[in-house]
Amino acid sequence: MKTEHLLIMRLSAMGDVAMLVPVTFSLARQYPNLRITVLSKPFARPFFENISDNVGFMETDINGEESGLHGLNVLYRRLSAKHFTAVADMHDVLRTKYLRMRFTIDQYRVEHIDKHRTDRQRLCRLGYKGMSPLPSAFDNYADVLARLGYPIECSFRSIFPEQRGEIRSLAPAIPEKKSFQQWIGIAPFAAHTGKIYPPDKMETVIDIITQRHPNSRIFLFGGGRKEQEIMNGWAEKNKQCICVAGTLKGLDKELSLMSYLDVMVSMDSANMHLASLVATPVVSVWGATHPCAGFMGWGQSEENAVQVDLPCRPCSVFGKKACHRGDYACLNRIEPVEIADKVESILMRK
Repeated sequence: MKTEHLLIMRLSAMGDVAMLVPVTFSLARQYPNLRITVLSKPFARPFFENISDNVGFMETDINGEESGLHGLNVLYRRLSAKHFTAVADMHDVLRTKYLRMRFTIDQYRVEHIDKHRTDRQRLCRLGYKGMSPLPSAFDNYADVLARLGYPIECSFRSIFPEQRGEIRSLAPAIPEKKSFQQWIGIAPFAAHTGKIYPPDKMETVIDIITQRHPNSRIFLFGGGRKEQEIMNGWAEKNKQCICVAGTLKGLDKELSLMSYLDVMVSMDSANMHLASLVATPVVSVWGATHPCAGFMGWGQSEENAVQVDLPCRPCSVFGKKACHRGDYACLNRIEPVEIADKVESILMRK
């Protein structure tokens, strides 16, 4: 009898691929005889390579040799050689639609994600929205599996078997954690302006936290070159801060460090989802986007979300749109002490 072999396709973005991990983990544990291969960009390998013996990972170079129509045909030949018995398209973009078409023509079992685009448009329109929560990304992924004959109950805690990564691999960049210290992560940036808390206000958040906790360490995550310059400036002024952006080489090391944090402060960004994968509580800061769109991190509580109620929120599912008011009130009206107080409430429960 042929072994069932499922292909799962999700090419980007980092946060969306990270949200696939709890679903894939649960699938692997509940169907131990099912072979699973995840197709994504190379950055995603650390998410999947150690979560279960029956989960494999395939890289695709969609911006290089496997770009364009010719490249997709090359990729399809590489995939079809694996003799999959079913295909789950968790992305539903032009590239995966083409691959899906090829698999369908060759009579594979194929299902794809329902992104609830009409409901998302309703949620982000001006005027009355009706703020009914949309299905989470986890639910949408699980729905695809159920339609392929693999219903699951999501049960996931951390990608690390012992809940913590290997801290010794981070030396000498990261010092040893002392028993009296609080380790707090702050990921102050995101891909779009509508999701970024004003940097001067975030610096005030850091000042409040370090004044309340003089023995704490603040680890600054994420951002490009310009953002790293800002964070390096904060670290120069505040000796409790360590900017790890650009210092820790590899996603696996960032995940290891995050697993030792007592709390993470993050925008609606990939870092919220990375911290969620290692069971670290997150104080999430929301501006143009909203948790009801279905992108809250795995296992995170909306009680720890910081946001202001405005009739225009959310104006965007992903935060790409320019503020129609022109003032980003959704972010500017959040006071730094509100974020610091959320951090404090989590630390007090530790």
